[in-house]
Amino acid sequence: MHIFTDDADIVREGMRYLGVIRFTYFFFVMTQVMLAFLRSMAIVKIALCLSVMTFFINCGINYVLIYGRFGLPELGVAGAAIGTLTARVLEFIVLLCFIYFRCRETGLTPAGFLVTEKGLRKDYFRVALPLLIAQGLWGLNNMLQTVILGHMDKAAIAANSVASNIYLIVKSAALGACGASAVVIGNGVGAGDYDEVKKNAVRLQLFFAGVGIFSGIALYMLRIPILSIYNISDRTREMANAFLVVLSVAAVGMSYQMSTACGIIRGGGDSSFVVKMDIISIWMIVIPLSLFMAFVVKASPVLVVACLNADQVFKCIPAFIKVNKGKWIRNLIKSI
Repeated sequence: MHIFTDDADIVREGMRYLGVIRFTYFFFVMTQVMLAFLRSMAIVKIALCLSVMTFFINCGINYVLIYGRFGLPELGVAGAAIGTLTARVLEFIVLLCFIYFRCRETGLTPAGFLVTEKGLRKDYFRVALPLLIAQGLWGLNNMLQTVILGHMDKAAIAANSVASNIYLIVKSAALGACGASAVVIGNGVGAGDYDEVKKNAVRLQLFFAGVGIFSGIALYMLRIPILSIYNISDRTREMANAFLVVLSVAAVGMSYQMSTACGIIRGGGDSSFVVKMDIISIWMIVIPLSLFMAFVVKASPVLVVACLNADQVFKCIPAFIKVNKGKWIRNLIKSI
């Protein structure tokens, strides 16, 4: 916690939250892996149902335990963590039951997760390793963004937290488009219909651009009404508003480049492209530039946030060139 901020109050509350939230990750990881299996077989409704269920469970417990309603103790951030933990455990249990009772015809059973295919093992790790690196770098990048802002201004931490949560609502649309396109493209490559895969790639790019424009406009138009819900200081609200203006622009590029790179290109079998693009754009450009602007130039938090999200725009160029001019369709199953 001290890596993120020197504020003693924030560190203390953060430790209370982490003390509970750490137990959620086993259930979260297992659930996401099983949902990925189901998505690859076009079984997607259960993910929506689970999201709705966990949303109401989490929100309900948060309301009760954060503020101490109905005679229960007021636990603050620990109450929020308990709500998330409860929702994750129930989500995991319901998904196991769904797989056991409803997915037997697909051959997917809880016991099946313990079975490995020798011929596929090498192919799996060849594909998975670049993805693990890419996702690890992405997580580390998100952490460093909070670290940089946390050591600039106490209000910047709160403003970034508010703005990031609102931005995630918009980002979820791009994540959904990305996941769906990966399944569509991957199934097309697996079927060997490469001409149709290329046609779908063009159609999907237009769709991603539309999602990005709509998301950016929606975020810009709704930022003031949503911020009015938060009980925050005027300075924090003003800073969060400025952050959201920057993120409204970033949302357009993010929706296109992330969905194209992670949905089309990665779904088509080129799992190393995203790693190379992120290493160059984030670790060689964005992070050094942001550190320089924050601690050498002493720029405003708003300008630093713009630097931290600049890659969402300029990564559109290599993603566009790769998917329209480069080779990214690969048959991943070589061992059998």
